Amino acid sequence: MTRAMDIWLGPYLRQRLRPRPLPVGRPLRLCLAVADHFEPYWGQASQATARARLAAWEEQLPILADGLADCRGQAPQHDFFYPIEDYQPWLLDGLAALCAKGLGQVEVHLHHHGQSTAQLEDMLLAAAQTMHQRHGLLRRDQQGRIAYGFIHGNWALDNSRPDGQWCGRDDEISILARTGCYADFTMPSAPDRTQTRAINAIYYATDDPARPKSHDRGVPARVGQAPAGDLLLIQGVLGLDWRRRKWGLLPRLENSDLSGGNPPTPERAPLWLRLAPCVEGAEDVRFIKLHCHGAPEKNQSALLGRAMRALLEHMLRWYNDGVRHKLAFMNCWEMAQAIHALERGESLSW
Repeated sequence: MTRAMDIWLGPYLRQRLRPRPLPVGRPLRLCLAVADHFEPYWGQASQATARARLAAWEEQLPILADGLADCRGQAPQHDFFYPIEDYQPWLLDGLAALCAKGLGQVEVHLHHHGQSTAQLEDMLLAAAQTMHQRHGLLRRDQQGRIAYGFIHGNWALDNSRPDGQWCGRDDEISILARTGCYADFTMPSAPDRTQTRAINAIYYATDDPARPKSHDRGVPARVGQAPAGDLLLIQGVLGLDWRRRKWGLLPRLENSDLSGGNPPTPERAPLWLRLAPCVEGAEDVRFIKLHCHGAPEKNQSALLGRAMRALLEHMLRWYNDGVRHKLAFMNCWEMAQAIHALERGESLSW
C-alpha cells in the first residue's frame, strides 16, 4: 500500500479536511458503475480457456442481476472494457449478446507500446469502427463520431509509467480525444506509480504532447462550466479504509478494485459514498465507479457469486429508500452523460 503514497496522500489529506455536507430536504443521489478490464486471454490463456471465461459471464451475469432494480427500474450494469489487441469476432459477438439483455455495455481497453502517433490513432479508429459496424457496439456522439470509453492497459495512460513502458506516447490524451473517446476510466491505479495527484475527481485533462502524464492534474467538472480540456476523466474512489485494518493496526488501501483478494463487501460502501467524486456545484449527486478484472477464474467467484449479490442487495436496501438516498445503476456512457447534464445546469430526472 505504501507504494505511490507520496503521489496521492497529500491531496487525499487535503480532501479529507474539506468534508462535503449531505443535502438537506432531498435525497443524496448515487450513480454506480462497474468497469471491467475484461481480458479472456489473461495469463496467455488458450482459446478454450477464453471461451470458458466468456461462458461463465454469459451464464451467471443474468442470474446475478435477476430481480434487482434501481430507482429507475434498471438492472445492475457491468461494462466490459475489451482489449482490442485481442480482437476475436466470436468474443465480441458474445459480449454484444450479453449486453443486449440490458446488463451493460462494451467499451475499449488497450495494452500497447511502440506505435507512432498515426499508428495508434489508426488502431483506435479501426477498432471502434469494427466494434460499431460489425458487432453493433459503441454509439455515435452528437457530432456523429463513433464514441468509446477507454481504460489503458497496465494503468499507463499517456505514458505515465516511470520506465516509459506499456505506452510510449506522450500525446495519447490528444489521440484519444481525436478518435472519439468520450471519457477515460483508468484511474485510480494506486498502489502503482502511474497514479495521479488528482484523486476522487471528475475533471478534464489538457494534453502536453511533449510530456507524459498530462492527466496528473486537470480542471474539475463544474456546474455552469463548459468542458475545459481535451479529455474527461472519471475516477473511482481512492483512500484509506480504517474500518478494514491489516493486522488490526494499519488501514487498508481502498482503490475501488473488486477481486477475489479484495471482494465486494458491504463494509466498503460507506467509504465509497464519502469519497465518491462529484461535479462541483452538484454535490448531491455522487459517482461511484468501481473496477475489476472479471475474466480470470480467481475473481469470478467474487464477482459473479454470493459476495457481489450481497453487495448489490445491500446497496438497494440501504441507499435506495427514496428519502435519504436514491441509487442508479449506470453504464459508463450513462455516467458521462449525467455528468454533462449537471455541467449544463440540468437536474437529473430521477
